[in-house]
Amino acid sequence: MKAVVIIPTYNEGRNIKSLVKEILTLYPGTQILIIDDNSPDGTGGLADSLSKEQEGVYVIHRIKKLGLGSAYKEGFSWAIKKGFDYILQMDADFSHRPIDIFGILKEAESGADLVIGSRYKDGLRVKGWSIFRIYLSYFANLYVRIILGVKIYDMTSGFRCFCADTLRKIDLSLIRSEGYAFQIEMAYLYCQKGFIIKESPIVFIERKSGKSKFNIKIIIEAFLVVLRLRFF
Repeated sequence: MKAVVIIPTYNEGRNIKSLVKEILTLYPGTQILIIDDNSPDGTGGLADSLSKEQEGVYVIHRIKKLGLGSAYKEGFSWAIKKGFDYILQMDADFSHRPIDIFGILKEAESGADLVIGSRYKDGLRVKGWSIFRIYLSYFANLYVRIILGVKIYDMTSGFRCFCADTLRKIDLSLIRSEGYAFQIEMAYLYCQKGFIIKESPIVFIERKSGKSKFNIKIIIEAFLVVLRLRFF
């Protein structure tokens, strides 16, 4: 099994070094691709240092902040060309625990085409969020399930594993969304193609350092994208 973890970064200098080292300690054979959007805090330079120090760590530098969706599409294309069997994606801020990669990969190896690290499958597992944020995320996912007619509990989760064989069959140029909406659009496309999707329970922890990228623009985009996917 050849697996790579794709980690998009923008101002994650406080987290990236310890995150990479924890992943490689837990999963020595796994490789890592960091995609940095020219972070002002020097994250790109730290990523380059990690690449020199650690075998199996790669870096893509982009000229400016181009968005989460385009970062993942670039990373997916890179990973497919390199011949990886499983392509994981996760955040750089430790909201996604490296220890949960084990369960996600286990589901992927059992035959799933897409495994979603789920905060809501079989109960609520979120730490550090306000009640407002929990309700907002939960009902946003409920809205997605109802409008799109899917049975996935956590359509907005950014902690995932794709089987490369099925990802090769996706025309990534058709995916127009960024932010959380990118996660929705990718999962919905997998549903439409009849691919096998499983959810693996994770514990989501609110970031301890750095600034969250979550904002009202992301919420509006996700709301409109769901309507576009269903009706247009």
